[in-house]
Amino acid sequence: MEFIEILKAVILGIVEGITEWLPVSSTGHMILVDEFLKLKVSDDFKEMFEVVIQLGAIMAVVVIFWKKLWPFGKKNNVSPLKKEGIGSYIKTDIFQMWFKVLIACIPAAVIGLILDDWLNEHFYNPWVVSIALIVFGIAFIIIEKWNKNRKPKVNTIAELTYQAALIIGLFQLIAAIFPGTSRSGATIVGALLIGISRTVAAEFTFYLAVPVMFGASLLKLVKFGFDFSTDELVILASGMITAFVVSVFVIKFLMDYIKKHDFTVFGWYRIVLGALVILYFSFA
Repeated sequence: MEFIEILKAVILGIVEGITEWLPVSSTGHMILVDEFLKLKVSDDFKEMFEVVIQLGAIMAVVVIFWKKLWPFGKKNNVSPLKKEGIGSYIKTDIFQMWFKVLIACIPAAVIGLILDDWLNEHFYNPWVVSIALIVFGIAFIIIEKWNKNRKPKVNTIAELTYQAALIIGLFQLIAAIFPGTSRSGATIVGALLIGISRTVAAEFTFYLAVPVMFGASLLKLVKFGFDFSTDELVILASGMITAFVVSVFVIKFLMDYIKKHDFTVFGWYRIVLGALVILYFSFA
């Protein structure tokens, strides 16, 4: 296998690690990058790679937020199921958080299982992506202006209701249908609209990504058939490992950034990127 193919996979991993967590659409960036860095692989592997590479990004969430995600353990258990015995090792607050995540996953999971191939065929193209980039970019700017002097109603994950989780899940459904919307962008917009703080919106979005991306990756792997050549395994591993490393830094950056800034800059970035996608593919 040529070294250049591994280098391409590493670059794609960098793009995935950055754009998966920032609300700028990893799909939009992947489409653009693919125009210049075409992997020498089959179409089936390429379709699978662009989804499964996200597993690397997901592992970064698991590592960074492990203590907030793992629902078992006696140490630092602020809400044990029982004071003694096995129940003292069960963290009910984390289980409740996972129930909220699962509820938020239901809309996108149902549509994804039913319409995955149809959506890829009809909506996975530069025009849908560019429109989604621009529309949600404008939405970010408008919502941040509207939200500027409002105090959030929800400032912790524990305060997040099941109804709010479902509403966020419905916004995630928009991203599942229209590539370019950005899964993180859609869920953050939905959360801000219903009075959730930026920090909680971003953190819940990270948690929500874990089952969503694991599920999407598993679906693609099953469809691909787990029949990898050695070269394909090396390419996939290179992309995933790179996405993991980059995601660790990007997630930490975003959590620090939103403590002092809003998402307006990402809105403008999306509009510019969407316009560039339209211009490029109009003359390509």
